[in-house]
Amino acid sequence: MAQTTSEFLVDRLAEWGVRRVYGYPGDGINGVMGALRRTKTGIEFVQVRHEEMAAFMAVAQAKFGGGVGVCMATSGPGAIHLLNGLYDAKADHQPVVAIIGQQKRSALGSHYQQEVDLANLFADVSDYVQMVVDPAQLRHVIDRAFRIAQAHRTVTTIILPNDIQELPAVPLPPRAHGSVFSGVGLVEPNVQPSALSLHEAAAILNAGQKVAILVGAGALHATAEVEKIADVLGAGVAKALLGKAVLPDELPYVTGSIGLLGTRASWDLMQECDTLLMIGSSFPYSEFLPEPGKARGVQIDIDPAMINLRYPMEAALVGDTKLTLQALLPLLQTKTDRSWQNKVMANVRDWWDTLRNRAMVDASPLNPQRVLWELSPLLPERAIVCADSGSVANWYARDVKLRPGMSGSLSGGLASMGAGVPYAIGAKFTHPDRPVIALMGDGAMQMNGNAELVTVAKYWKQWADPRFVVLVLNNRDLNQVTWEQRAMEGDAKFSGSQDLPDFSYAAYAELLGFKGIRIGNPEEIAPAWQEAFSCGRPCVIEAYTDPDVPPLPPYFTFEQARNYLSAILKGDPDAGAIIRAAYKQIRA
Repeated sequence: MAQTTSEFLVDRLAEWGVRRVYGYPGDGINGVMGALRRTKTGIEFVQVRHEEMAAFMAVAQAKFGGGVGVCMATSGPGAIHLLNGLYDAKADHQPVVAIIGQQKRSALGSHYQQEVDLANLFADVSDYVQMVVDPAQLRHVIDRAFRIAQAHRTVTTIILPNDIQELPAVPLPPRAHGSVFSGVGLVEPNVQPSALSLHEAAAILNAGQKVAILVGAGALHATAEVEKIADVLGAGVAKALLGKAVLPDELPYVTGSIGLLGTRASWDLMQECDTLLMIGSSFPYSEFLPEPGKARGVQIDIDPAMINLRYPMEAALVGDTKLTLQALLPLLQTKTDRSWQNKVMANVRDWWDTLRNRAMVDASPLNPQRVLWELSPLLPERAIVCADSGSVANWYARDVKLRPGMSGSLSGGLASMGAGVPYAIGAKFTHPDRPVIALMGDGAMQMNGNAELVTVAKYWKQWADPRFVVLVLNNRDLNQVTWEQRAMEGDAKFSGSQDLPDFSYAAYAELLGFKGIRIGNPEEIAPAWQEAFSCGRPCVIEAYTDPDVPPLPPYFTFEQARNYLSAILKGDPDAGAIIRAAYKQIRA
């Protein structure tokens, strides 16, 4: 029998190196599903519980070094469900290709069931979106989608009407005017700045007496170079959330995360420096960077559109961060005066002492900071840590110490709730031999995580390393938003929107055949982590934590203090508890 267009699609995906597709079936994509079953390419179809999760898993695969992530959905509602995860990929500059079904071409424009204008719908999230209307078109549409996704680190979308999917394939179009003959593969350019711009940047950095470095996800592949440049410049290094794994937290000059979720050491670093070197980061909150004009700026980024976006820079180095740092290092003068770096390191030591003291403050029943603080020394080698959005992201940013060889990420630019468990699943499929940990709040767990544990139950026995651990901070509160209402708006907690129903996450884990551990006593924390990593199957740790432990900012502004007081005076239902908890944390 002649090869169908869907079979050609699957074969072409394999030529592009695709080994896994995350998705959910439906009649709008049935032709491709049948082709995945029939072809012998070895491409694995991972069946998720919801299409949004398929997109998140594809993002995680891309983030954790698995190449272009591919997700798939049917027409109409299935395609719409992908969008949130695809916006996550776009916001964090990850290469993801979405393949979606559509109604028959003859029905388009007739207000047919599940007919949606997908090309317009996906135009904003995609750098390239194309509906295939002729089998001869499919070859170059696939090739362009993958090439653009990789080259621009972005989202692309292929739309396949379901009648096209069953037509005979046209591997090579006729050699005629209007035909396009594309090929597979992308040659990555070695993008490096000019010699002139390197010397300009070096002059600024050499003149600086108090150099601060900020690293982001664009520096994840340049760990050794960042370490060398920090040593030469006698600098302190702060990390944007997506750059948490750039440098291990054990380095004495690493000040940790920056921003509202960041550390006091990072705040002091940025406020007191005279020179800022930003490497591979688009950190959005300018109020946590030096005041414009008080520090000279040098920025390294592979994308020229990201230069001068957050801080006025005197020198811009457009290029791959690793190659650029390698070219810059010989031009730098080793600073003999280490008083600045010594001060940074003293601030770092003081901050770790503060975090430890805060983690050990009593709470009712558990201090969430302590749950993550005690995780750090017990993290297995080569662990991958995926955090969700919410207050758990505060404790991940501050209390989790990543060591060399470990990885970590979360939904950064989009900051979407519910990404933690699908991220962890995508990480586990990408690296089935590495332990993976998902750090979740109960709101995100109820939103998406519980359902996707069913996906874990379906696939975990095929993973070489069974260690898949989910921590749920069960505080019965949409905690981050509750604190934002207080500190940013000056409003009391609105119980109608913020209170969550209790749910036994540990019992649910046992129902799925996992290990379930419930803890409500501080002495149970370390043994729970140890048991989770040694039980030989996926595990859910349900930690009953205190919602009134405040995620204190690294620096209190007058406005924040005023809003906090306003929330209390407006009759916050937890006023007494949050006053006591805040007092304990500030004193720690």
